[in-house]
Amino acid sequence: MSDHKINPNNWIDLYSDYLFNYSISRVNDHAIAQDLISETFLAGLKSMKNFKGEASERTWLISILKRKIIDHYRKKNSKKGKAEVRMAYNSSENEGDWLEERVADPFDKTAEDNIENTELGFAINNCLEKLPEKQAKVFEMKTILNYETETICNELDITASNLWVIIHRARTAMAGCLEKNWF
Repeated sequence: MSDHKINPNNWIDLYSDYLFNYSISRVNDHAIAQDLISETFLAGLKSMKNFKGEASERTWLISILKRKIIDHYRKKNSKKGKAEVRMAYNSSENEGDWLEERVADPFDKTAEDNIENTELGFAINNCLEKLPEKQAKVFEMKTILNYETETICNELDITASNLWVIIHRARTAMAGCLEKNWF
């Protein structure tokens, strides 16, 4: 049993907004994003004993959510899902029940994972630099820095609906750029 304590009673209050922003930008469907978060919390509860304290609770939950998103695309058997599975695991789509094995120990990182994360970070920064200045600023504040909508609107003097239009355009441009330059 791990001697690192996590408190699932606080997960919804502390992490649901962050996890939602993370998942909605990847699945682009409100209901699916919420389902993925519920599955993430459930998987987190089931694998609490495996939490090693090597990262924060939020980072640990995000690693579970990433696996759930990949599994979602894998189930859809879409080209995007297959690409993500290959990219994330460097393995064939016919591999067995890898998801629960990965969720059980999300810190099982290899040198390839670390190199891939570094390369992805460079690709994201490169794509961010190609966005118009206001889109880049809004994308960074909302998606990367996790600022609240009200804070962004006040700081940039824009309405909430304008913010969502800008963030949608930025995410669409980022997805296209990453697809071209990363996948």
